[in-house]
Amino acid sequence: MTRSVRRTSRTSRILQTAAVGTAALLTLAACSSSGSDTSSNSSSSSAASSELSGTVTVFAAASLQESFTTLGKEFEKEHPDTKVTFSFGGSDSLAASITSGAPADVFASASPKTMKIVTEAGDASGTPATFVRNQLEIATLPGNPYKLASLKDLTRPGLKVVLCDRTVPCGAAAQKALEAGGLKLTPVSYEQDVKGALTKVELKEADAAVVYKTDVKAAGDKVEGVDFPESADAVNDYPITLLKNAGNPDAAKAFIELVRSAEGQKVLSEAGFLKP
Repeated sequence: MTRSVRRTSRTSRILQTAAVGTAALLTLAACSSSGSDTSSNSSSSSAASSELSGTVTVFAAASLQESFTTLGKEFEKEHPDTKVTFSFGGSDSLAASITSGAPADVFASASPKTMKIVTEAGDASGTPATFVRNQLEIATLPGNPYKLASLKDLTRPGLKVVLCDRTVPCGAAAQKALEAGGLKLTPVSYEQDVKGALTKVELKEADAAVVYKTDVKAAGDKVEGVDFPESADAVNDYPITLLKNAGNPDAAKAFIELVRSAEGQKVLSEAGFLKP
């Protein structure tokens, strides 16, 4: 009888000790798990709160000037420690500058052909993405004094017409549209970018120019736009890419994300660009 009681008492103490040990292990595991979660959350919070800083240098087609300037200001507002600087011009000239070593973080071209200059030289990081498209339009003087109604009207004798140089995307697109209409046109001058062609009309140095719809819209009441059906055969895709030797890749990626975001697309659509 006494042995039975002692055996029962000893067994009870063993079970109690095991239970205490198990509880301690569970508590330790919980603390370890909690500490791990805290560390992970802290790390995530730190990454999320890290701010972008420094200068982002963007080389972009001249036709993007108004919309990209707006997006640049928005980017700086969202990231107060950053500065976005732009170099606008003919896409072919910008591509040549990049392949010659000009420092830049982002390149936005007005055509895949000029973007190819950069990618084939190995100066792009990743695959360029098309973010908008653009269509041609005739820009003429306010009130359309020459009663232009078609692309063929630009071939009238005595009419002073300006085109972008054939090496520039807007010039290549104009030539494609002319070929689609079976037309030949000898302009009074070829300009190095679309803004140069438009300025000739604004200054009344030319009667008309073949430019992008976005540029006609940006010019406001300085010019009047005339649509023509052949422009549908010469729509330009606009690709954008991070550059391989970008000095500020993180901020550059963030700027590209803004351009391709719903917010960026809204700004570009309001400027007259077409969705990709």
